[in-house]
Amino acid sequence: MKILTPLQKFGTNLVQAQPSSDGCFDCVTPPETFSNLLHAAAPVLALAPMQDVTTLQFMRVLDRYGGPDVYWTEYFRVHGDSRPEKWILDSITKNPTGKPVVAQLIGNDIPALVRTAKLLQQHPVAAIDLNLGCPAPIVYRKCAGGGLLREPERIDAILGALRDAVTIPFTVKTRTGFSSPAEFDTLLPIFAKHPIDLLTVHARTVAQMYRPGVRYDLIAQAARELSCPVLLNGNVFSAAQAQQLLAETGVCGLMIGRGAIRNPWLFEQIRAQLRGEKIKLPTGRDLLNYIHELWDNEITPGVRESAQVQRMKKFTNFIGEGIGEKFLHDIRRVETTADFWRVCETFIDHDEPMTLEPILPPNKDGLPEKFPL
Repeated sequence: MKILTPLQKFGTNLVQAQPSSDGCFDCVTPPETFSNLLHAAAPVLALAPMQDVTTLQFMRVLDRYGGPDVYWTEYFRVHGDSRPEKWILDSITKNPTGKPVVAQLIGNDIPALVRTAKLLQQHPVAAIDLNLGCPAPIVYRKCAGGGLLREPERIDAILGALRDAVTIPFTVKTRTGFSSPAEFDTLLPIFAKHPIDLLTVHARTVAQMYRPGVRYDLIAQAARELSCPVLLNGNVFSAAQAQQLLAETGVCGLMIGRGAIRNPWLFEQIRAQLRGEKIKLPTGRDLLNYIHELWDNEITPGVRESAQVQRMKKFTNFIGEGIGEKFLHDIRRVETTADFWRVCETFIDHDEPMTLEPILPPNKDGLPEKFPL
């Protein structure tokens, strides 16, 4: 007998709420909104969780450019005596976007994960998500995030406990394996066993980090074999490529991280591409204005200048992939506010359109190359 998820039990024909006389839409809860998105005809577009980057402040900025349909929080670190971090909770309780927000957990202590999941369900979260994909060595060496992919039986136990504890949508974000994509065949039956509401697959192994060699074919396999919706994650960088990936893999949508930081217009460009409309490209000056918005939202008054500049480099490291190697070389070496803006203005204070697709240094023939898939 096929096991139904909570969303499937209640049906997927949830109707978008109409505003009351005062314009309020509060008759639809975040979990219901999330359910609508997962089962709608249009593909879901999600912002990937990126620690210390996809903060409330970044969500605010991204929303002004159209933004995703749903946001994922940075992960809540879960252990024996942990409590949900306030600054991450703020991205749920103070989120001004009006879009559903999924709370992500990372850890391996089952009682602590269950406790935290129950606490977070007291807030307006759209779903609870388990991180099985973080490739940072400091995380996976503690058998958390992507490190759990080395212990399938442990994953099985965690998923069972969390599914019992979570009464709203329960989702999982994973990679294709720890050291080899061949491990995916062992992981898929575990995900199929538990009635999760969504599986997001990053198309690389933990060992790959963010290096070339993404396996979209394995994501297509998951979409074919699992009864729950599947999101594709990993190296989505343009509207045309996004449309192709959706057509070729059969997933319900896309989760985008680095590409959205580099190009905040990307979500709207994908929507336009799917509608058959012409894509609008930002100019260099548009990009410069975006960086100014990030600065204004991310910088804390009273913090020393060098710390402010270092904070912005978290973003320009991604943005620079769409500008070029010389910009990255120069921006990574600035120490002052004046030098930061001097470099930015030197490279992007112009009115030429920019695709913001990632660029590699010139090849042996002197031609620029795109990042390989």
